[in-house]
Amino acid sequence: MTKYAQFEGLPTRDQILEFIKTSKDPAGKREIAREFGLRGNEKIALKALLKDMTDEGLIDMAPGRAFHKMGGVPKVTVLKIVAIDGDTAVAVPEHWEAEGIPLPKIRVIETKGKRGALGIGDRILARTEERGSGHVAHIMKKLAKGSEQILGVVEGGENGRYWLKSVDKKARFDTQIGDVGDAKAGELVLAELTGNAHKKSARVTQVLGDPFAPKSFSLIAIHKFGIPFEMPEAVEREAERVRELPVTDDHREDLRHLPIIAIDPRDARDFDDAIWATPNADTGGFDAIVAIADVSYYVRPGSALDHEASKRGNSVYFPDLVVPMLPHALSSDKCSLRAGEDRAVLACHLAIGKTGQVTSWRFTRAIARIAANIPYPDAQAAIDGRMENPLLESALKPLWACWRLLSLARNKRGPLELNLPEKRITLDDQGRVTGVAEREQLEAHRLVEDFMIAANVAAAKALEAKKSSLIYRAHEPPSREKLVALKEYLKTFDIEFALGQVIKPETFNAILEKIIDEEVRPQIMEAVLRSQTQAYYGPINVGHFGLSLGSYAHFTSPIRRYADLIVHRALVSAYGLEMPKPKLKDVEPITGLTEAAITKLAATAEAISRTERRAMEAERETTDRYIAAYLSAQVGQIVQARITGVQNFGFFATVQGIGGDGLVPVSTLGKDYFHYDEASQTLIGEKTRQEYRPGMCLELRLAEANPISGALRFELPEGGSYAPDRFKHKGKPKAGKYDTAKRGRPGNIRHQGKRR
Repeated sequence: MTKYAQFEGLPTRDQILEFIKTSKDPAGKREIAREFGLRGNEKIALKALLKDMTDEGLIDMAPGRAFHKMGGVPKVTVLKIVAIDGDTAVAVPEHWEAEGIPLPKIRVIETKGKRGALGIGDRILARTEERGSGHVAHIMKKLAKGSEQILGVVEGGENGRYWLKSVDKKARFDTQIGDVGDAKAGELVLAELTGNAHKKSARVTQVLGDPFAPKSFSLIAIHKFGIPFEMPEAVEREAERVRELPVTDDHREDLRHLPIIAIDPRDARDFDDAIWATPNADTGGFDAIVAIADVSYYVRPGSALDHEASKRGNSVYFPDLVVPMLPHALSSDKCSLRAGEDRAVLACHLAIGKTGQVTSWRFTRAIARIAANIPYPDAQAAIDGRMENPLLESALKPLWACWRLLSLARNKRGPLELNLPEKRITLDDQGRVTGVAEREQLEAHRLVEDFMIAANVAAAKALEAKKSSLIYRAHEPPSREKLVALKEYLKTFDIEFALGQVIKPETFNAILEKIIDEEVRPQIMEAVLRSQTQAYYGPINVGHFGLSLGSYAHFTSPIRRYADLIVHRALVSAYGLEMPKPKLKDVEPITGLTEAAITKLAATAEAISRTERRAMEAERETTDRYIAAYLSAQVGQIVQARITGVQNFGFFATVQGIGGDGLVPVSTLGKDYFHYDEASQTLIGEKTRQEYRPGMCLELRLAEANPISGALRFELPEGGSYAPDRFKHKGKPKAGKYDTAKRGRPGNIRHQGKRR
């Protein structure tokens, strides 16, 4: 019996959804009550029911307090034209509040004979209707165009004029500021662009301050990419409330007697995972536990915390700050696995055979007390005998012995091995860059990675065994188009690559193992990387090509990834791990995966894939800005560089060991004629036969380093920046002039045995 059963005249959820769908007019609470003849207390119950349906993700409220189906389009709404497809304008809702549901594309029905009245960027007030599998819109009124926002730095010019220099390194021109407001030259601002495509001006709408102040580089990315930064007060209050939920051994497995340890970066802000292993005398293998913060115990479906976490999708990590998915009361406190404190965990128990295969698994809700938080270098130093650690015998040595078995299985599986270094930015107390270096790659990193992969695979297979819905981490094989391009590129190095073979990760590994030339190896590795597809989240299992796995899901980082939280909830529901109803007021009783969440799984997966890509771009651009700031002191100096890419207009290079990316325009390469060979991605001098190709190491002069945009510019050491009398850089050289396919690179490649 539902809580609404006493109201006999109250419509069901399905009846309400059907009325909203079929109503010719916007359907608010008043219209719904009138349709079903509700009176008095029934109207009060209807209000509560509509709120429940909104919280469950079944419906949403449009402006004007009219309801529509969640993921549907309001009957009357403002649309923005985003494309012209033949004779039809295509629009999207200007405001879209349906978290996790893709933005719908809507065909606009225009008055006959008036095609061409709408253009991209136009705004309309329209009445919408479902037609077929989509929506169409009928124009009610054309609205004034919305404003375009731009982030930049104010620059003072002559005669009192000001210009806006965009933070986007791709921007080619500055914009004149018509209204500078209270902004001063040198300040970072948010501005509104006005005018047409031929003559635009900017009006400063918000002053953000000194672009070189601590955290400013991160704030630039936050504003540019629209990353939610301020945590709503209601969410913060809820986090403070749920952190009082008790963590006891009631209804939880007690793991506090085990020396479970967390191995993380020295500068880690939160600790999702901890690991433990012990030999199993009966099997010759090991028993292991991967303990993951039980975030689903605190972040419950339908709560304010849950809505905010799903909107953010993931935490975003900058060198100087973190934009967390969850409030700090949870992310860096109650859910963080800090040593010596009782913590709620979801434990993955693994049985690992003597060949390294995971033979069985089970999941429990548990209570753990982490024995120590150990930085990667310290764990490695202890194992290598360079540092003492009280947990060496009881925790570290068994973990390493277990990992040796896991690594055997990993090598047999043959995942893609691309050892691409990660940059580490160090800052002083004032937020200034003191160093840029490549993060050290240790056995300890591989150990933790392999335990996490084992737990992620176990989570996916455990849910498949229960036929449960889940979000997979998907990575599809390379497309044929990319493989053809890779084949043509490898051919220029006399490397054979057969397209008819079954492509596996080990196919690429075999190519890389043959490369002994340290100049060639990075460029082949980057070419292989470019041939890969981008990983994403989805409810359909397509496997993980890069890891050479048939089933894979993210389970190990629920503090910072919403996908992992979904997997935790699915495990709770599938394996009966629900907890007793909490005694705290206004805390949702359910911690598992709800039916409402299951219906939105595909949309949720698409949304968090987008937020992941957004975070990656923001983090990469911020790193570029810090690198440019670090290199700004070396402008005019000669640096050791490596070419990262070549185009017909020049080549891009990076500073060895530091990073950053800058252009050397072809017009600055001297008076020779340079042809661009597309297959080998090489610029070739017609007279000198000088080559500039990806991976090539050379000396360059750093001509410019712009910390605001993160852009670098290089020149040849002998100078340049002058245009030759004439130059060519398009098309291939004439036949017989310079045959790149036959030039060869003797000594670059030799066959080697397999890696040990």
